Amino acid sequence: FSLASHDLDIRGSGNLLGEEQSGHIREVGFELYQSMLEDAITALKGADLGETEEQWSPQISVGTAVLIPDTYVADLPLRLGLYRRLSTLSNRPDIDQFAEEMVDRFGPLPEEVRQLLDVVEIKALCRQAGIQQIDAGPKGAVLAFRKGVFANQPGIANLIGKSRDVFKVQPDQRLVFKASWDGAEARLRGVRDLVQILAQLAAAKPKAA
Repeated sequence: FSLASHDLDIRGSGNLLGEEQSGHIREVGFELYQSMLEDAITALKGADLGETEEQWSPQISVGTAVLIPDTYVADLPLRLGLYRRLSTLSNRPDIDQFAEEMVDRFGPLPEEVRQLLDVVEIKALCRQAGIQQIDAGPKGAVLAFRKGVFANQPGIANLIGKSRDVFKVQPDQRLVFKASWDGAEARLRGVRDLVQILAQLAAAKPKAA
């Protein structure tokens, strides 16, 4: 695991949606680390590597680097420890507290780390909304729901019906959201706002009769 993580630091991992949606691969770090950690924990428990309800992890591609650079935290084990702590955070106050600790220990946050913290928040919201994957670019985002189903079908149908100019459902049940997000900051903010709306909608799902 340590060797694979070191290799990740040297070569980087995949963020498949570049600034122009050209497939340019940039370093992500956190995504692959989290996936490796989940697989390692499952293997140690002697279970199969299939995804469980408790451990599934949304996949977020925002076309920008989201990682802790080795120029900011040079020690590899320490960096892995920070990733591990980040993987347990699920709300903005805890994320902000983590950020304050990082600033105290290592100095002002690099852009990649600020973006990483935003992605951690988005991941938590995705779990609440049942969103399996988001691919975001300058012109909007494409969302895939876990198991192809949204928790509040009447609610999302109503949302799409009221906003047909920005929402579209593809034949494979992926949801397309049209927007103009010029730059990483606008894209992260837009994705967070969108996912927050869907998380609130999922929480309001109709009760079974």
